[in-house]
Amino acid sequence: MYTGESWIEADSNDITELPLDDKQTPYVCTVCTKLFTTRTGFKVHRERHTGDNVYSCTECEKCFSHPSTLCSHMNIHRSKYKCTECGKCFERDRGLAVHMRSHSGEKPFECTVCNKRFTQSVHLVRHSRIHSGEKPFICHTCDKAFSRKYYLNIHMTDHTGQKPYICHICDKAFSLSGSLKSHKRIHSGEKPYKCHMCDKAFSLSGSLNTHMRVHTGDKPYKCSLCNKSFSHSGNLQTHKRRVHSNIRPYDCPYCGKLFKTNSELNHHVRGHTGAKPLCCSHCSERFMWDSQLKRHLLKSHNEGTWFTCHICQKKSTSSADLKKHIRRHEDVKPYVCCECSKCFYTTGELKSHQLVHSDYKQYCCGSCGIYFKRKESVKPHFKRCCDKLGFIGF
Repeated sequence: MYTGESWIEADSNDITELPLDDKQTPYVCTVCTKLFTTRTGFKVHRERHTGDNVYSCTECEKCFSHPSTLCSHMNIHRSKYKCTECGKCFERDRGLAVHMRSHSGEKPFECTVCNKRFTQSVHLVRHSRIHSGEKPFICHTCDKAFSRKYYLNIHMTDHTGQKPYICHICDKAFSLSGSLKSHKRIHSGEKPYKCHMCDKAFSLSGSLNTHMRVHTGDKPYKCSLCNKSFSHSGNLQTHKRRVHSNIRPYDCPYCGKLFKTNSELNHHVRGHTGAKPLCCSHCSERFMWDSQLKRHLLKSHNEGTWFTCHICQKKSTSSADLKKHIRRHEDVKPYVCCECSKCFYTTGELKSHQLVHSDYKQYCCGSCGIYFKRKESVKPHFKRCCDKLGFIGF
């Protein structure tokens, strides 16, 4: 078993091919239950447990099953292939050449379908499977197919339920060695992935890739309903819920208004409770809304940037507010009602107007269940209901 520091030796007689069923059998290590789809991969892994032909690095005590692999590894400690931009070292010259593209921005491999470019050919091959639907890696237990071997390896642990990789600091167990390696950075604080544009560092390569979109402006996640693009998959999911879904499962206990997300409800409830969760870091004054805190920081502590209207010199705390303000000067109304073609300055004004054409009622009385179109209608009703039931403070 691997404990995060060293492999526990086992008798080589205990390492066998373990049959799972009558289908084509993968190779299973009986020491740590890790599964392999090829005999070669299984043999290399087996040597870690048996201790056969183990070559140790004198610098970091990392072990290898072949002297040639150790020799390549030593190039990292000797700085034979070192990046002149960030100082990162590599085992081979090819690894350094590929890495240098992250600094130069060179992406020589282009997708013929969508023209997206990549720094490595293997990344292009993986990407191409999105268009072709190809899934060449098949689970021999349940026939489920995957586009990447990495996803197959993760899936194989579902059949065994084993987590042989254990953190020696907190005893948390993992099904993949890579997951353990990433986890250990929580304890060490190591952040080996650095942005070459702003020097920000990350513990995971995926976090760095996501961060780079801030600099490149890349928005790979596109909404299939309106073609709006996003830099994060989570933002796309939020957009679909808020814009394209009519499901509103969260209702306000004070006025009955319905919301699509719990965060929207919590934000709204502040108006009823008077809660002020936002605190100024300079004077500890508290605020209900982000806009109030921004305005306070600008006025009282000269922190932040004012956005000034070039027509009337009115100041706004955000560029979005300034854009809305300027539309009124220029009489630009980009939001059009699809029912009557009436135009509006903001989405809020359009949504309020659309209630005229719709039977949709977004406010619900929490006491009797009656629905209302507008806030001004539900408020007096809600108060009457509370008075009848003897509730106080509504």
